[in-house]
Amino acid sequence: MPSDPLSHLSAFAAVARHASFRKAGAELGLSTSAVSYAIRGLEARLGVMLFHRTTRSVSLTEAGRRLFERLQPALRDVGEALAQMNDFRAAPAGTLRINMPRSATRLLMAPVLPAFLRRYPDIHVEVVDNDGLIDIVADGYDAGVRLHESVPEDMVAIPFGTPQRSACVATPAYLAERGVPLHPYDLATHDCIRYRFPSGRLYKWEFGRGETELEIDVRGRCTFGDLGSCIDAALGGVGIALALHGQVEPYLHDGRLVSVLDDWCPPYPGFMLYYPRQRGLTSALRAFIDLLREVGPRLGQDR
Repeated sequence: MPSDPLSHLSAFAAVARHASFRKAGAELGLSTSAVSYAIRGLEARLGVMLFHRTTRSVSLTEAGRRLFERLQPALRDVGEALAQMNDFRAAPAGTLRINMPRSATRLLMAPVLPAFLRRYPDIHVEVVDNDGLIDIVADGYDAGVRLHESVPEDMVAIPFGTPQRSACVATPAYLAERGVPLHPYDLATHDCIRYRFPSGRLYKWEFGRGETELEIDVRGRCTFGDLGSCIDAALGGVGIALALHGQVEPYLHDGRLVSVLDDWCPPYPGFMLYYPRQRGLTSALRAFIDLLREVGPRLGQDR
C-alpha cells in the first residue's frame, strides 16, 4: 500500500466507519494486512493509539474518535474535489455508491442498472442493500434510496419509480383452510409472517381505506429480518405476508399466491433517490439521475 499520509488517513476513516479491518479493506480494494499496516504506520507517525483491538472487535480510542470527527469533512472535500475533475472528461466516470433497501434493489435497481452500465462504461457502481436507516454522508455514500416517508428532511429527493402499494398474500391452500380475512382486524385469527427492522422493532402492518387508517400489531409464529424471506414463507404456506405488490406480482400472476384485503391497501408515495443538498453532484451521480428521470417513471409498475 502507498505510504503517503492521505492513503493512511483514508484507511483509518474506512476502519472507523466499519469498525472492521476486513470490511475497510473490501471498501478500499486492499487486503486486511495492508489496511492493518497502514493503521500501524499512522499510529507510529502520530505517536498515539487510534483503535482498541481485540480478536472480536475494533473500536476507536478517544484520540481516534477526535481524529475521525475532524477528518471526515476534510476527506469528503478531497473526494468531491477529485470527483469534480470528471466534469472535464468527455464522458462521466468514477464510482457511484448507493445504499438502498433490499426490496428496492430487486424491484427498481435491477431493471435500470444494465442500461446505466451500457451507457456509461467508465462508471463503477457499488450498491449496498441495507434495510436499516443510515447516515449516507457519514458512511461515504453518494446517494441513498428509501421510501418517501423515511428520507431525511435536509436531502434532495427525486422519485425512483412509481407509487407503491402493499399486498397481503397467502397461498390458495392456506386461505382455503383458514378462511379469507375481510377486514384487517380479521388477521388476529391468522398466522401472519412478521418482519423485524434492523433496529429490532417489529413492523406493524399499515392499512387504509377512505379516511380510516389502521396499524395492526399482527401475530404469527414466524418472524424474519428480510422481506424476501417473508414472501418465501408465504409461498411455503406458512401464513399471510405483507409485501410490496411489485415483489409478489409474478406469484399472483401464476396463482401461487392470492392477495386479500386489497381494498385496504391503497397506493402511497414510493421510493426516492436522495443525496445531500449541500454537496455538489459527481458526474456519476448526475448521469444516474439523468437516466432515472428518463426511465424512472416506468420502474416498479405492475406488469
